[in-house]
Amino acid sequence: MIQMQTVLDVADNTGAKQVRCIKVLGGTHRRYAGLGDIVVGSVIKSMPGSDVKPGTVIRGVIVRTSKNTRRDDGTYVRFDKSALVLVDTDKNPKGTRIFGAVARELRDKNYMKIISLAQEVV
Repeated sequence: MIQMQTVLDVADNTGAKQVRCIKVLGGTHRRYAGLGDIVVGSVIKSMPGSDVKPGTVIRGVIVRTSKNTRRDDGTYVRFDKSALVLVDTDKNPKGTRIFGAVARELRDKNYMKIISLAQEVV
């Protein structure tokens, strides 16, 4: 579960390292985001010389959550840290590489470009 003020790692090569969630998209009073949901965030840390500077407001898709998520077959999946991938307004990833594993739930929400770039789909 991702909510406002949650600090997330960035799992792509755009240059951003950490992002703080400032809004969960998808409804007026929506409080939490899960796997495959879009959040608006502000960059906290970034690599020097990258296009994404600290303070930049961006959109991202949640690809890993530390809170366990129940699947339809009864199993649960959870990760060590929560992470997101930066996307543009057309829901295409901004980076060209994605680091670490991503959840299979992204396939159900039609993020096939992220699935194809990922190292591992869990």
